Amino acid sequence: MEASQPAVARQILTLTVNPALDVSTSTEEVVSVHKLRCAASRVDPGGGGVNVSRVVHRLGGRSIAMYTAGGPVGEAYRRLIEAEHLPSLVVPIQGSTRENFTVDETSTGKQYRFVLEGPELSEAEWRGCLDLVAQAVPTGGYVVASGSLPPGVPDDFYARVVRLARQVGAHCIVDTSGPALREALAEGVFLVKPSKRELGEYLGASLGSEQEEVEAASELVAAGAAQYVALTLGDAGAVLASKSGVLRLPVPAVQVRSTVGAGDSFLAAFVLRLAQGRTAEEAFRAAVAAGSAAVMSPATELCHREDVERLEAGLSASTP
Repeated sequence: MEASQPAVARQILTLTVNPALDVSTSTEEVVSVHKLRCAASRVDPGGGGVNVSRVVHRLGGRSIAMYTAGGPVGEAYRRLIEAEHLPSLVVPIQGSTRENFTVDETSTGKQYRFVLEGPELSEAEWRGCLDLVAQAVPTGGYVVASGSLPPGVPDDFYARVVRLARQVGAHCIVDTSGPALREALAEGVFLVKPSKRELGEYLGASLGSEQEEVEAASELVAAGAAQYVALTLGDAGAVLASKSGVLRLPVPAVQVRSTVGAGDSFLAAFVLRLAQGRTAEEAFRAAVAAGSAAVMSPATELCHREDVERLEAGLSASTP
């Protein structure tokens, strides 16, 4: 496997309109009422698109991370991005960037994740995001629109991003849920990465069997909602559906330390391999490897390149 990026790779732009400063720590036991004495904390710049860009860079690729930032938390967030030397485009907002909080319970191995609501964006602010996307979208490249939408942003925001990408021949990849996902799929995307729960909610089905999982992913492709559907199934692996058929990959056996950022790592490896000219099957294999490598890292640390490449070399996709 070629580990380095080819001399010519398609450009990648990631978009995060609801980023979060991820704070993580651990305590022996999570109980109500009592003060919980915690271990040292870790702080990382989080949010779907930003995490995708961070992992792309860790894997030797290049992308531009576009995100909103405001208030003291937003300033701290920007400094963390700069410390990672991540090329970025920032949309200033009046509200303060949100924080997320993750606590590992050391006595049980359980992880508790508290995801806060983002600041409300004005119409001028979310339209400013779209204006900047229109300027920065890479012709013939990839746009990754990932994460939740903060209050004030219309449900069809990502659908509008899809249209902007289409105008310059760029491929739009969407990773979100709820009404924002529904609107994006109604517009038609290049690739969508739902979890089993998210796809089940979209279709109004439980997806209780492997056959139902395959049929659900294939249904989106047949309907023209997405060219590729990468359905992530946690420890049951992942399914990739396209007009060429369906592939399934199990996850390699690894020690799970934290699931934070696993989906973002999956998506980052997928889009990077596509940008490097690899096949969808190769991209899928890299994605499963990166998602698995991410859960090996503690808290919000994301994946490491050497782990991804080692796991990637040992995977092979099969047809269900």
